[in-house]
Formats: sequence, C-alpha cells, structure tokens
Amino acid sequence: MANIFGVTHRTLHFYEEKKLLQADRIGAMRIYGPHQIMVMALINLCRETGMAIVQIQELLSELAETTSQHEADKLFRDAMLAQRRELISSESLIRRQMQQISEILDHETPDNDDGSDNLASRTPFLTEFELHCLRLMSEGYTPLRISSATGRGIDDILTVENAIIRKFGSTNRFQAVAKAVLLGLIGD
Repeated sequence: MANIFGVTHRTLHFYEEKKLLQADRIGAMRIYGPHQIMVMALINLCRETGMAIVQIQELLSELAETTSQHEADKLFRDAMLAQRRELISSESLIRRQMQQISEILDHETPDNDDGSDNLASRTPFLTEFELHCLRLMSEGYTPLRISSATGRGIDDILTVENAIIRKFGSTNRFQAVAKAVLLGLIGD
C-alpha cells in the first residue's frame, strides 16, 4: 500500500489511528483488501487537494451511509466543489497579502543613491493626537472605541484615521499600522 501510493508506513499507521483505513492483520503484517485500496485512493486524492483530515473523515463517514453510486458520486462532487471554493478563497487572501507586502516593500525603497536607508525620509509627520490614535488602532481599537477613549466625536476620529491612512500611503487602517510598526513608530 505504501509503495502503491508513495506514502510512508507511518502515514498509513496515522490514517489507521484516525480511523480512515482499517487493515486486516496476519500476525504483525497488515493486509489491505481491494476496498481499503479504493479508500486509500480517495484519501490520497483528497489530501492532494489540500483537504484536512477531519474533512476526509466526515466525507468517508457520509460516503459509508450512501445507498447508491449516484448518491456517492454527488456527495464526492459536492465535497470537491466545497474544497475548490475554499481554495479560491485562500488564493484571494494570499493575493491580497502579497499585494500588501509588495506595497510595503515598494514604499521602503530608499530615495538616495548611496544605498543607505533613510528612515526619516519615509516616516510621515504625525501630530501627537494622530500618534495616540495610531497606537490605539494598533491595539485593535475601533473608531468608536477610540472616540470613547479620547473624548472626541466619531466624525473627528474618522477624519483623523483617514489622515493617518493617507499619510502612510495606505489603503486601510491595518496597512497603516503595519507600516508604522515597520518604521518603528509604534510597538514591536
């Protein structure tokens, strides 16, 4: 079984521990029948698509309860469609994260020709109040909580937050906070 599917014996043992596979035994030797080979093919396929063990467990449990091949095929197709949606969502998140990293790195390019890093030229000027709000933003405060904490109106806080975002050349508050941390203005 390990050779057929290109996995280690430990992987097979792990699948048995998780109740995905069941081997018959002759002494210490494990024997896998045709049904278990088909189950392993399904497990292997699901793992290659990035499906978590718990999802595979649920799928196998649901497949065991089906009464027809048509029902089993539909269940498997639905599981694959759900996995595809999850991967598309993950891809979208990764693309956004890569874009944010690129924007941060592009913003860090030194402006001078001698190759030295001039932080002062990249650090925006912030008033004391803006810096205070930025620290609160970094702690996860919402604009409403910042308003309560500072005693200023919500419209004033939203204006200040937008100014901070603009000064950092960011598109949102999280990116502004990240840039502030990278520049050493706040936190570690």
